[in-house]
Amino acid sequence: MSRSTVVDTGRPLPQPTLATAGFWASGADGVLRVSQCGDCSKRMHPTTVLCPDCGGRDLSLQPVSGRAVVVGVTINVQQWLPNLPPPYVIAIVALEEDPSVRLTTNIVGCEPTDVSVGTEVRVVFEQVDPEIWLPLFEPDPDADGTAGPLPEPENYRSRLRPPVSSKKFEDRVAITGVGQSRLGRRLMVDPLTLTVDACLQAIADTGLSVEDIDGLSTYPGVAVGGMTEGGIMPVEQSLRIRPTWVNGGGDLPGQNGSIIAAMLAVASGLCRHVLCFRTVWESSHAELMRSGRWDTGVGRAAGMLEFRHPFGAISAANWIACQASHYFHRYGDAKDALGAIAVNTRANASANPEAVYRDPFSMDDYLNARIVSTPFGLYDCDVPIDGAVAVIVSAVETADDLPHKPVFVEAVGTQMLENLSWDQGTLTHLPQSLGPAAHLWSRTELRPEDVDVALLYDGFTFNALSWLEGLGFCEFGAARDFIDGGRGIAVDGQLPVNPHGGQLSAGRTHGYGFFREAVLQLRGQAPGLQVADPHVAVVTAGGGVPSGAVLLRTA
Repeated sequence: MSRSTVVDTGRPLPQPTLATAGFWASGADGVLRVSQCGDCSKRMHPTTVLCPDCGGRDLSLQPVSGRAVVVGVTINVQQWLPNLPPPYVIAIVALEEDPSVRLTTNIVGCEPTDVSVGTEVRVVFEQVDPEIWLPLFEPDPDADGTAGPLPEPENYRSRLRPPVSSKKFEDRVAITGVGQSRLGRRLMVDPLTLTVDACLQAIADTGLSVEDIDGLSTYPGVAVGGMTEGGIMPVEQSLRIRPTWVNGGGDLPGQNGSIIAAMLAVASGLCRHVLCFRTVWESSHAELMRSGRWDTGVGRAAGMLEFRHPFGAISAANWIACQASHYFHRYGDAKDALGAIAVNTRANASANPEAVYRDPFSMDDYLNARIVSTPFGLYDCDVPIDGAVAVIVSAVETADDLPHKPVFVEAVGTQMLENLSWDQGTLTHLPQSLGPAAHLWSRTELRPEDVDVALLYDGFTFNALSWLEGLGFCEFGAARDFIDGGRGIAVDGQLPVNPHGGQLSAGRTHGYGFFREAVLQLRGQAPGLQVADPHVAVVTAGGGVPSGAVLLRTA
């Protein structure tokens, strides 16, 4: 069915592109259409240039039944948008014709709690612009009440590439310095000041001078929303190091991909000492927006947000919650495992003088906290802060001449084995936690049991759980038993996880904070809880796509 009049729902409108305009307009006659290959009949969403199966270019929008099965779902309770009141249901639905083709959407026409993984639904269009019909879904009245079929996980490991050489670039580099600015909520400090503070501290930590630095690398370069100081240009204008190589951008294997890029520059002989930096000032940025001192400049949803924001899926909390719901359905309710992660990280943070939140809380406190987007509550979500972290990558032959015990790089995990998507690929875990993890172990003879401390990206508790399983510390679906109420991941447990408090409690330094903590743990210099005599640390970064992993060692 289709509604014939334009309605103002308070949703952000998608920005149709030359490739996607047909999809958004196709609901005018009440028929859902997705891209299909004329050569092999493969369906896909969103549309692309080449068929992923046969490489054909005869692609066109073709009708489908509009029936689907919910494969991931969350009830959003957070007020992200002023004119789109919660609660509302965000879901990933898999098309009846091909379960690998999925749409992020809303489920309407029912109580939010009536929707679960396996609910069979049908499309209903809502016209929000003269040329845009949003495909929403409602429970299918013709369904028999049983759960619909779910797509099985892909065999992503079959795509793993073997090392191209027995000689590893990782052996030619060392981590020689780390630095960090002041961290806090609403510091109201210019972000470039934070960056320079962290950078100068990292340089001092190496015993080098600014003149010794010959490369700069950062993530994500120029960006909006309190996520950067402005990239390479303002930092170089401040430090004037005259680098022989620079790197800045977001399309890297997670935030720490900028550190991996620096390793490659050093290993190639282009640089000897690369200064890597990452700055966030989300907390102050949010305060400036609330007070009206910062123009939000809200426009249409474009890029990767084109198929998310129109459905009120504004936050990564919404996107990742859908994967968590699928995990719960397939492997069993793991809410207490997520709670144990949150409680453990706060207990760790209580001993870290640098952590933003240090007051411990109990499992009851966790379970009674306000809901953000089911199954995530307040303590499942990391803490936006202001701060900067810097890391120096050096040529390995220089390491013995520097003041601190060097930290060596054993392996990196960077290959994309999964579909690079929030909804078209991995459903069981955080997207892009499985592929880089598998790639990491293909570049080393070390195994998960050799790891002494794990610094796992925890933008949300489910991220850390996904990395635990993806890295092979336990089987898929077994994290609940491995975590063991927090005992398994405590500082004195089987695998210490985020002894500084992670992003859940120490603050969202967006990947780099984990790397710095790993280096300090391996040096025996942790500012808070110190793991006993660690020799191997694993660090992961990326709260979604793309992501990466790094294995560090002391000798």
